[in-house]
Amino acid sequence: MPPARIQRNLLAIGERRLLNWLCAHMPGWVKPDLLTALGMVGAVLIFAGYATSLLDEDWLWMCIPGYLLHWFGDSMDGSLARFRHIERPRYGYFLDHSCDGIATFLILLGIGISPYVRLEVALVAMVGYLLMCMHAFLAVRVLGEMRLSYLNAGPTELRLVLITLTLAMLLLGDKQRDMTAMTGFDWFVGGVGVVLIGLFLVQTASSVRKLAGIEPAK
Repeated sequence: MPPARIQRNLLAIGERRLLNWLCAHMPGWVKPDLLTALGMVGAVLIFAGYATSLLDEDWLWMCIPGYLLHWFGDSMDGSLARFRHIERPRYGYFLDHSCDGIATFLILLGIGISPYVRLEVALVAMVGYLLMCMHAFLAVRVLGEMRLSYLNAGPTELRLVLITLTLAMLLLGDKQRDMTAMTGFDWFVGGVGVVLIGLFLVQTASSVRKLAGIEPAK
């Protein structure tokens, strides 16, 4: 029995309508694996945009189409497979989440390499995000739940936050290049990481209580 999908992010309803429309109009030669590959191309563009902003801040513009391409590929691959009833549950689950991990690494590494956020701060955010991914993967196994959102936010909302952050770098970047002190970008990215780590601890405690009720001590 497939795990129950739990998706309560703010944009879920509108996004689902858009994805369903895109699936219905997608050419037959477009396959889920191609969409997964496009998502990874988007992640590479994002990394390249942040990394090359060391040379010129205008390279940050590359991140915007990168985020859009990553959203399109990452959101559409599974949606198209389900729409066409061509799911490969174990293959798709493994490939999708493996690519998600690589994409997260590239995006946050790029942010940390950029002249706007310290690498160690970006790594805190990476740890927080990967901890939440680990909780989601464990919940699939022990609770039969596939949580796609937390605090009414999911990957799409997070991408919008990162697009806004990137635009702020373009508008305020010249004031934030002094890496001898914590910048506003550092505090924001680090704060997101701390929130994610705290959310992981809260969700872990909640899941442990739920499992203790299902499997009481003898």
